[in-house]
Amino acid sequence: MKIFIAGATGAVGKRLVPLLGANGHDVVGTTRSAGKVGDLRALGAEPVVLDVLDAEAVGRAVSEARPEVVVHQATALSALGNLRNLDDAFAETNRLRTEGTDNLLAAAQASGARTFVAQSFAGWPYAKEGSPVKDEEAPLDPTPPRSAVQSMAAIRHLEETVVGAKGIEGIVLRYGGFYGPGTSLVEGGEHVAAIRKRQFPIVGSGAGIWSFVHIDDAASGTLAAIERGRRGLYNIVDDEPAATSEWLPYLAEVLGAKPPRHVPEWLGRLAAGEQVVSMSTEARGASNVKAKRELGWRLIHPTWREGFVSALTSEQARSAA
Repeated sequence: MKIFIAGATGAVGKRLVPLLGANGHDVVGTTRSAGKVGDLRALGAEPVVLDVLDAEAVGRAVSEARPEVVVHQATALSALGNLRNLDDAFAETNRLRTEGTDNLLAAAQASGARTFVAQSFAGWPYAKEGSPVKDEEAPLDPTPPRSAVQSMAAIRHLEETVVGAKGIEGIVLRYGGFYGPGTSLVEGGEHVAAIRKRQFPIVGSGAGIWSFVHIDDAASGTLAAIERGRRGLYNIVDDEPAATSEWLPYLAEVLGAKPPRHVPEWLGRLAAGEQVVSMSTEARGASNVKAKRELGWRLIHPTWREGFVSALTSEQARSAA
């Protein structure tokens, strides 16, 4: 098949392009930077320099490519900084999830593509009630913290627009928290650095449930959705959702760092904001049962326990070499 990937030099895109090529697909990949054209060619994609917020340019690029599948992986998550105000940190990504989705979807429909696949997130959007682990039918949070209202609205827009699209198979992938090459949870990444400095504390109870996915499993799950997915939502996460109070001390131990500090909710709220407190104390995890059943998806790293060790050890070995 001919696959058009917007955001092909992102964390998922860089792992997905070679997988698609190995499975016999032709890939057109976009980047906003002319300096990354050579990287895309090396990965096996035909490069296009494109800003997905430019509707006319998007229409022209997709029309010229005439793909069977359009994949929306465009985000601006490489340097989020302080998450005290999530909407400020996610402002550009929110535009990519709204305007960018509209532009790419309209171009895909106009060009006759049969499938549209878009990136969403399973890390904090689920309603903070009931079961600690949610499937794709569970509702999203109707009352997110004030600092995350715009970010939640952008996620809702993307998911509802894609799944409800006419004349094209709309698929949304709700990824877990990324770790591994090209992410912040790898040796040298900002979150690993914060854990080493004991600047990533357990806030309050630490009962908030997180779901993770190794970046290579995120890519393989995306490949499975492209080849076998049907209209709807899929959680692309590993097998073991876990409380902050469980995974964070374990990761610190893997890194050889001191255990994370514990801080009360009021202090976490003062220092980092309501959204960070919510993620640490009441976030819900995600179930991957549907993705494994319908997509035939098999994980390389079924659990973050082994995955953290594998990702960080291999990265350390490369650094030493």
